[in-house]
Amino acid sequence: MGEAQKGLLSVIEKLKGSTEQEVRIVLLGLDNAGKTTLLKSLASEDVNTITPTQGFNIKSVASHGMKLNVWDIGGQRKIRQFWKKYLENTDLLIYVIDSADKKRFEETGLELSELIDEENLKGVPVLIFANKQDLATASPASEIAEGLNLHTYRDREWQIQACSAVSGEGVQDGMNWICNNIVNKKK
Repeated sequence: MGEAQKGLLSVIEKLKGSTEQEVRIVLLGLDNAGKTTLLKSLASEDVNTITPTQGFNIKSVASHGMKLNVWDIGGQRKIRQFWKKYLENTDLLIYVIDSADKKRFEETGLELSELIDEENLKGVPVLIFANKQDLATASPASEIAEGLNLHTYRDREWQIQACSAVSGEGVQDGMNWICNNIVNKKK
């Protein structure tokens, strides 16, 4: 959506008296899964100069009349032990998987499973971005969903979305799911 369209939308929302709903999103996944690239893609920023996240990044992204406050937390093994400290008051979890790194599917599955069991994430919707679909070695999202046993997550809404954070393909579909899910959850 262009700047003029966003500006017009905000004017219309003010005339209608609607206020922007704020949403807290935590963005997690193993190191090198593409979390920061995804965040920069969501914020319409250049994705060509990414360095590993040594702590966390926070960005606010406007989408569907909502202000999405996204916490991108590093995925290196030494940082993962601190993930739990960022989960309180989370409205939605985005978990990013490198679809081309089959050697780490078991590790990423264990990390996701531990997160799902966290008390602060009880019932919180989860969007799994099966990233790097632009690579020839990427596993399809359906295969990843099966390997992660996502069908066993019955206490929350979840979605797996194939994407390429670099090209942007599939990212907007995930954003649409987020905004539709949050609107339904907060009603």
